[in-house]
Amino acid sequence: MAKSKLLQKVRFKIRRKNYSYHTEKSYTRWIVRFIKFCGTRHPLEIQPKEIEHFLNYLAVDRKVAASTQNQALCAIIFLYKQVLGKQLPEFEHIQWAKKPKNLPVVLTRDEVRKVLSHLDGVPLLLARLLYGSGLRISEAIRVRVKDVDFGYRQLLVRNGKGNKDRITVLPSIAVESLRKQINKVDLLHKRDLKRGYGNVQLPNALAKKYPGASSSLKWQYLFPSHRISADPRTGTKHRYHISDTYIQRKLHRAVKLSGISKRASCHTLRHSFATHLLEDNYDIRTIQELLGHKNVKTTMIYTHVVNQGGKGVKSPVDLV
Repeated sequence: MAKSKLLQKVRFKIRRKNYSYHTEKSYTRWIVRFIKFCGTRHPLEIQPKEIEHFLNYLAVDRKVAASTQNQALCAIIFLYKQVLGKQLPEFEHIQWAKKPKNLPVVLTRDEVRKVLSHLDGVPLLLARLLYGSGLRISEAIRVRVKDVDFGYRQLLVRNGKGNKDRITVLPSIAVESLRKQINKVDLLHKRDLKRGYGNVQLPNALAKKYPGASSSLKWQYLFPSHRISADPRTGTKHRYHISDTYIQRKLHRAVKLSGISKRASCHTLRHSFATHLLEDNYDIRTIQELLGHKNVKTTMIYTHVVNQGGKGVKSPVDLV
């Protein structure tokens, strides 16, 4: 089914809208699952009530998370509205799964130091950017050489969540390591050019607008992969960025070695960045811009983290 005409149309529409490859894989996977659930019939032959049956199956039988249910629904809506041009009135009445409002896991400053002490090399540098710049792991591994501004001590985040650009702080402790990393990328890039490679993937149509940009150092990924691989969309061979799972495994190991009982991940360092800035009395709007949140309400959750446990409030049991 992977080569069906319908899925080809789905992929074409996704690329026309400049969605990420990650979204493309996710949407096509959910569309295939939905069609198979409905007996491998064409979507136009599927009754609207079957969409609800599929979502109920995911929630009740498969017990998937609310975010997963909503992702599946997004894929189905995209299929009918964007690909098939079908406006189903039933979509207006489908209830989205309600996500639980959980407070983010946050490490104390001492816990962050313990975790970082068990990292070295590229994993340590990336962890410093996650915590010191408030980056998502997907943003950190996609940083290019030109995005590092040593003069203004800032980092340019391109095509972040919501396809938005933003500027965030560049931690001073990472400057020297970043300079060394750029030198390593430069040597690796020169070797790739001698081997007939060295052309990195560029966003949108920049490759056509600037023909020589893809082979220049400034456009290379700051954290390149150890191997050259074929682009899943074009088949062109180039050096992609490092895998996020590699960093996640390294951080998980560091947390375990630190003896920290919290369920910490790469995103926990971003949460800790925002919380510690609040503790240092930086205003919420500044933190919102550094994190790239569209709505300040999203950033406000960190005020609840800072105030959790009723800081400043004496427990009555301590007065008995």
